[in-house]
Amino acid sequence: MTTVYDFSAKRIEGNEQSLADFRDQVLLVVNTASQCSQTPQYTGLQKLYKSYRKQGFSVLGFPCDQFGHQEPGDENEIANFCSTIYHVTFPMFAKIDVNGSKTLPLYNWLKREAGGLLGGRIKWNFTKFLIGRDGNVIARYAPTNPPEKLADKIEAALAVPAPSTRDSGD
Repeated sequence: MTTVYDFSAKRIEGNEQSLADFRDQVLLVVNTASQCSQTPQYTGLQKLYKSYRKQGFSVLGFPCDQFGHQEPGDENEIANFCSTIYHVTFPMFAKIDVNGSKTLPLYNWLKREAGGLLGGRIKWNFTKFLIGRDGNVIARYAPTNPPEKLADKIEAALAVPAPSTRDSGD
């Protein structure tokens, strides 16, 4: 069975990263943009990351320019914007497509696992996918769903032991 750990993506700094590096963590995967009405959600995403990272949680940000040309910059501009304006310290990845023929394979999988109102398509920037410690999608959240409203869902996911620490029943 495919999980998030079967994928990799290019970091905003340019190096390829296996998502297996996040094994046993709870993840919030988000497509982001710097010039969107939802851009202030970076504040909430950073707050969640800071609050829960020591418990095994990470936000993974994926800039996307497919909605209203709201992420026009290159990776250096995006990284600079995120760090200086919103003080983002969670992992950011290179700009991707979330819909269409050039969709990042991770996003094809996410959309198959948790369809939204538009079926398999991503509706807009700041669509969020909550991934459990087992690497499977728990839920998908709309762009208008503020990150701070997900704290109870993240806490519930963090309460589930990682598969590697569960009793094997031997």
